[in-house]
Amino acid sequence: MARLKGFERLTPVDEALSIFLKTLKLRRLKAVSVSVEEALGRVTAENIVAPTDMPPFDRSAVDGYAVRAQDTSEASQFKPKTLRLTKKDLVGRDEVKPVWTGSALPEGADAVVTLEQTKEIKDRIEVSVTVRLGENVSRKGEDIRNGETAIKSGTRLQPHHLGLLAGLGITHVKVVEKPKIAFLSTGSELVPIGEKPKPNQIIDSNKLILSSLCTELGAEPTNLGIARDNINEITAKIQEGVEKADVVITTGGTSVGATDLVPLAINKMGKPGVIVHGVTMRPAMPTALAIVKSKPIFVLSGYPVAAMFGFEAFARPVILRLLGVESEPRPMLKARLTRRVTGVLGRRVYLRVYAFKDKEGELVAASIRTKGSGLLTSMTRANGYVIIPEDREGLEEGETVVVHLFDKIGERERV
Repeated sequence: MARLKGFERLTPVDEALSIFLKTLKLRRLKAVSVSVEEALGRVTAENIVAPTDMPPFDRSAVDGYAVRAQDTSEASQFKPKTLRLTKKDLVGRDEVKPVWTGSALPEGADAVVTLEQTKEIKDRIEVSVTVRLGENVSRKGEDIRNGETAIKSGTRLQPHHLGLLAGLGITHVKVVEKPKIAFLSTGSELVPIGEKPKPNQIIDSNKLILSSLCTELGAEPTNLGIARDNINEITAKIQEGVEKADVVITTGGTSVGATDLVPLAINKMGKPGVIVHGVTMRPAMPTALAIVKSKPIFVLSGYPVAAMFGFEAFARPVILRLLGVESEPRPMLKARLTRRVTGVLGRRVYLRVYAFKDKEGELVAASIRTKGSGLLTSMTRANGYVIIPEDREGLEEGETVVVHLFDKIGERERV
């Protein structure tokens, strides 16, 4: 019954993560080679160096005529210059040759006149503008030069990165392997998705929420199933996760009640076991951080919203480090609070908000009214969160705050 007295000490959020990372001594996972077609969203394991110039030759940036810039000197709309049309690959004095966007600049030419500034008269072209040396020309290596770093290590590859790789002729790239994350839900009241719950049973939604958050980061989820409130069953499942995966995440059984057995199970498995249990955050105060066989274990609340914020504060930064990403914050914006909100001294409060543009086009944030950390609709009605620091009793109406977005900005207030 001594466990039912509550947490003797809560660890500040930043201190908890710092202690955990220092004890964990985390290393980036190994590198693997994948084709550029399969590399979207993967994280580069090394600097990627350009093997060639891009573009590989001087090329026209427009549809028009390649010329020698000096041959257009003093040409204007009122005093055009007439130049000879040539079919040769060499543009000589007072000659022009048709070129199209992206085509190589002919030898001898050093500028391009756009089609709109010319007029064709039989085998001659009237030019009605003076062009400068290099005008309308993309120079060899203008985009990137041979030997330059094209993409830095630790970059999450987006479509524009893949386009650059393809343009450089790179077909394969070394990326960090996907972290394997094992998920275990605990609680005799849980049933898996797809099974109809009996009275006093609930569907296990946590696993789908958290595995989806991991997939977004580029990790690979593994399902350990559901463990009943039995310490031997919980221990066996966590041991299985430690053997299979790089990270284990559990939900439920992390408070100090009679059936909250996960921290006890972990401590039976060897040192160092549980590093932190109980943090100064709301929701997700009962979160525990543990290490078994050098593998991180995140013991999250059974309440869905608390589990999500425990993941946000602790599991997300660790998974990113396994990928070699030092920091990947959510999109942030500044907004004005539409009403006063209360905090809790000594707790870091993760306030769910809906950010939108008001009638004047100003960004504002409305807090989502909620009565607990088990109400998933408080997340579906929100598009971000605001942190109320531990030393604040609340935030005032009209105060400018930083919103951490997990969905798009709203165009209007929700009713």
